[in-house]
Amino acid sequence: MRVNGDLKDLATTVNDTDVIEPVTIDSADGLNILRHSAAHVLAQAVQRINPQANLGIGPPITDGFYYDFGVETPFTPEDIKAISKEMQRIIREGQRFVRRVVTDEEARAELANEPFKLELIGLKGAQEAAEGASVEVGEGELTIYDNTTRDGEVVWKDLCRGPHLPNTRMIGNGWDLTRIAAAYWRGSEKNPQLQRIYGTAWPTKEELRAYQERIAEAERRDHRKLGAEMDLFSFPDEIGSGLAVFHPKGGIIRYEIEENLRKHLLRNGYDLVNSPHITKKDLFMTSGHLQTYADGMFPPMHLDEVVDEEGNVTRQGQDYYLKPMNCPFHNLIFRSRGRSYRELPLRLAEFGTVYRYEKSGTLSGLTRVRGLTQDDAHIYVAQDQVKEELTTNLNLVLDLLRDYGLNDFYLELSTNEEGNPKFLGEPEQWSTAIDTLREVAIESGLELVADPGGAAFYGPKISVQARDAIGRTWQMSTIQLDFNQPDRFELEYTGPDGQKHRPVMIHRALLGSVERFFAILLEHYAGDFPLWLAPSQVVGVPVAEQYGDYLDDVIAQLRAAGVRADVDHSDDRMQKKIRTHTTAKVPVILIVGEQDRAAGTVSFRFRDGTQENGVPVEDAVRRIGAAIASHALVLKAGDLA
Repeated sequence: MRVNGDLKDLATTVNDTDVIEPVTIDSADGLNILRHSAAHVLAQAVQRINPQANLGIGPPITDGFYYDFGVETPFTPEDIKAISKEMQRIIREGQRFVRRVVTDEEARAELANEPFKLELIGLKGAQEAAEGASVEVGEGELTIYDNTTRDGEVVWKDLCRGPHLPNTRMIGNGWDLTRIAAAYWRGSEKNPQLQRIYGTAWPTKEELRAYQERIAEAERRDHRKLGAEMDLFSFPDEIGSGLAVFHPKGGIIRYEIEENLRKHLLRNGYDLVNSPHITKKDLFMTSGHLQTYADGMFPPMHLDEVVDEEGNVTRQGQDYYLKPMNCPFHNLIFRSRGRSYRELPLRLAEFGTVYRYEKSGTLSGLTRVRGLTQDDAHIYVAQDQVKEELTTNLNLVLDLLRDYGLNDFYLELSTNEEGNPKFLGEPEQWSTAIDTLREVAIESGLELVADPGGAAFYGPKISVQARDAIGRTWQMSTIQLDFNQPDRFELEYTGPDGQKHRPVMIHRALLGSVERFFAILLEHYAGDFPLWLAPSQVVGVPVAEQYGDYLDDVIAQLRAAGVRADVDHSDDRMQKKIRTHTTAKVPVILIVGEQDRAAGTVSFRFRDGTQENGVPVEDAVRRIGAAIASHALVLKAGDLA
C-alpha cells in the first residue's frame, strides 16, 4: 500500500489520519514489489546451495529482476536448474518478509561476512550509492528484511529498503530464471566482477507464458541476427568493439533514411552544416562536456608538440578529443558573425558522427555503439519564439516517424534533480524551461510521463516514446531546451531594439542515432521493409530462359524510374528463384511467361505468396513508383494500388 504517498509493507501500522492507497500486484508498483521479492528468494536459494556466495544487489528491472553474487566460479546452466528448484521450495514454504530498522553499527555486525553490503552501508545517503543501489539503502533509515518461518524463526536476511510481499507464497508460479551474465560491482570496471542471474516474474503463469512468447518473437526479430542473415552490416574485430560497417544493402537503407530526413529538414527551413570529428580540448571545456561527460569520451590525443634533436620541447602540444556531441561546433557557426533577430529561428542540422566511450559490457549491436551518426540539429530562437518552435518540432517528429509506420506514441518529460551538481544552470532557468516543455507536451494531446532526473546536464527534454510492432517501447526523438550553452559560448543576436540579446538553444534529434533507428526499424518490420526502404525492391524471374530479354526491358524501365530492380538470370529453376527472393524479403517479384510477353504484361508476386497477373508493363512501372513515393508497406496483393 501507499501511505501518504510512500510505498509501505501491508504490515505497516497506520493512523486514522493517514491517506491509504492500495497497490495491486498487476500495477507498476506491484510488479516491482513482486520482482524484488523474487530477487530476495533467488539470493536466499543461492546461499542455501553455496553459503560462501557474497550478496551484491538485486533490484527489479523492466519485465524482471536480477541479483549479483560474488562467487569463486561462474554459474552454469546446471547451477540455474538447482537454484530454480530451491526457489520453488522457498516459495512453497510461505516465508514472511519482515522489515526491521537497524543502526549502521547493527547492520555492520549482522552483515560482517558480506563485503558488498558493508560498502553500501558506508555509502548510505551518497548520490553514488543511491544511483547504484537504491533498493538497498537511501537517505533515510537503514533496514534489514528477515525471511522468517511460520514459527517466527529467521532463516535468511538481506539489507533492503523494501517494501516486499507479505510472504514468499504470493510469488506464485509466474516466474522464471532467464540468463547468466557477468557484471562489475556498482558498474565500475575498477571493481570486482560479479556473477549476475536474471529472472522474470509475473502475477500469473499465463502472463509469464505471454511474456516468454514476446521474448521469443523479439529473438526472431533480433537486428543482430537479421543483419547477418540479410547481409546488412557487421562489426569486424579488426575495427574494434561498437564500431559498425554497413554493407551495400544496409548502406542503401541508410541512404533512404537520411535522404528522407533531409527532405523533411529542407521543407521545414533547416540549414545543413558539417563539422569535423575531432577538436581541441578547450571547446569541450567551454561547452561543459569535459566537466560532466569525460567518462563517456575517448581519451585525448596529444598533438602538435615539437621536440628538438636534444629532446627539448620547443612548442607545446595540445589535447584533441573525438567529439561526443555536435552542439559545440554549431555554437561556433552561430558565433562566426553577427546575428540579427531577423535570422531567428536559425536551424542548423547535421548528420554528425560522434564517438562515445561506452563500456564494453553495455555494447549491444547497433542499439548501443561507440561510433554513431546523429541526425542532430540545434535551433537558436528568441525567448518569445520558444513555445512555437517546440510545437513545430514536435509535429515534425511525429510526421517523420509516421513515415516509417510508427504510429503509437507517448511523451516523456525529463527534468533535473534539485541540488544535483550534475545539472548546470540557474534553478529559475530550469523551472521556466520545464514549464514550457510541459505546456507543449500537454497541448499535443499525447500521454505525458514524468522522468525525474533524466534530463541532460544542460537542460530538460521531451522525448517521443514509440511502440513497435510487438509492443516494445523505444525512445525515439528528443527535443531539449538549453539556457546554459548560449551563456557559456556568449552567443548573441541584435534585437529589434538594437541591443544584444542571448538566444535560447534547442537541441533536436528526430531519429536520434541513425544506427539505433536502423536497428529499431529492422526489428519493427522483422526485415520485411516497406518497398521504399527495401535494399532490393523488385526482382524479375522469367518462367524460362527465353523470356529473360523481355524481362530485362521491363526492369530497365523500372531502373530508369529510380527503382532498385534486377533480373535473376541464374540457372536455378523458377520455383527455387521465387523461394530464394521471398526468403531474402524482396517486396515484389515480377514473373513473366509466354502469355505476359505476348500481351505486354507482367505478374506481381508478393511476400505472402499472393499474386496479381496480367498487369500492363506501363501500369506496373507507375504503380511501383507510386508505392515507393507514398512509402506504402507492400506485403500482399492489393497493396500496389
